[in-house]
Amino acid sequence: MIIIGIVVVEICDGNLMTTIDLEGIIESEYPEVAVLTSDCLSFCGLCALKPYALVNGKRIFAKNPEACLEKIKKAIEEELAVYQ
Repeated sequence: MIIIGIVVVEICDGNLMTTIDLEGIIESEYPEVAVLTSDCLSFCGLCALKPYALVNGKRIFAKNPEACLEKIKKAIEEELAVYQ
């Protein structure tokens, strides 16, 4: 029996993470990951200050989108490790 993990990355369309093609980057590197863009994730204070995303409900943030992307990838790897 093969178990496939599902990881969901959520971003707010008003956040700095939209300045990079997060969906294209993540979904091409991790086919088992879905990137969802929402109008608002209700983290307005964080959204205004830093790029961030939710990875399976956990907040991931950094000083710039590139650093946040690296943290997102690390969080994805940790989530997928549960299924290996």
